[in-house]
Amino acid sequence: MPAVPSAVASVLLVSAPYDLLSWLVGLWSDALGWVGERLGIAMLEYVFMHHAFLVGALIAVMAPLVGTFLVHRQLALIGDALAHTAFAGVAVGLFVNSLLGTGISPYVTAIVVAVIAALAIELISETTDAYNDVSMAIVLSTGFALGAVLISLNSGGLAVGINQYLFGNLSTVSRENAVLLVALFAVVALVVTVTYKQLLYVTFDETAARVAGVNVPWYNRLMTTLTALVVVGAMQIMGVILVAAMLVVPVAAAAQLARGFREALLASVVLAQIAVLVGITLSFRYNTTAGGTIVLVAVGVYVAAVLAGKAQSRRARDETPERAGGADKSTSD
Repeated sequence: MPAVPSAVASVLLVSAPYDLLSWLVGLWSDALGWVGERLGIAMLEYVFMHHAFLVGALIAVMAPLVGTFLVHRQLALIGDALAHTAFAGVAVGLFVNSLLGTGISPYVTAIVVAVIAALAIELISETTDAYNDVSMAIVLSTGFALGAVLISLNSGGLAVGINQYLFGNLSTVSRENAVLLVALFAVVALVVTVTYKQLLYVTFDETAARVAGVNVPWYNRLMTTLTALVVVGAMQIMGVILVAAMLVVPVAAAAQLARGFREALLASVVLAQIAVLVGITLSFRYNTTAGGTIVLVAVGVYVAAVLAGKAQSRRARDETPERAGGADKSTSD
């Protein structure tokens, strides 16, 4: 049998995983369609809602998975910085498509630009005396300025196409975008699982991690790169303006209820799932912006978590004097 040419082999290596992921997305869609038909749920009759729920559920895992580390490292604003550079990546994709007709997905260019921006943030922090917030501010303004310039160069022709990326849109989550998100989810989940101990070490005691021989700069770059992937993935339904909220709000809510890091991580995933699934449902029902609706639900979850945490602390304080009194009484006896 003749050898397969290297170019053909490369195409096969790329297309095989895509076909598998596409099949899984189709299987998910068929399952939700079956549930909608059996239970009479109108919104599950639409394929784009199947994709939206899949993307939302995966984002509700990815965002807290990375966001928990960011919040504990006081890097909550990095998501906002990378979201604005991802906007520049979308503008690059749309501009190139309008100019050359290449047909490249703006999400692909957004991934490339966001990853470059993530590495730039770390590079600026490492090679200059600038703090992380300064490097993030520089990258954020540069990315947003680049996107604005590219839009203006096209005489405003990109403005219509850019709106869905700014605010999110359930109806534009295509099968191809869902496949891309599944691939991003697999990468983020695998990397965090494999490097969990090192990331945890760097997060809570960077100095001790350096002494122990952990390559701290490399893991810092890894974390910012993972953040870039999450931001681009969440941008499909959250939009550039609100995407950073999913990295922070569920994690902040979980911190009000959980006691340890692992418990907080799991709780933030559960709370994010509630916010995303309820938000998508309300967005479809009342024809509101998906990203804004999800964030408002997430903020509502946060407020509820704060109130629950306060009540829990109050009960603990009330029980402590009773226990102390019981202990004193038994001692005196």
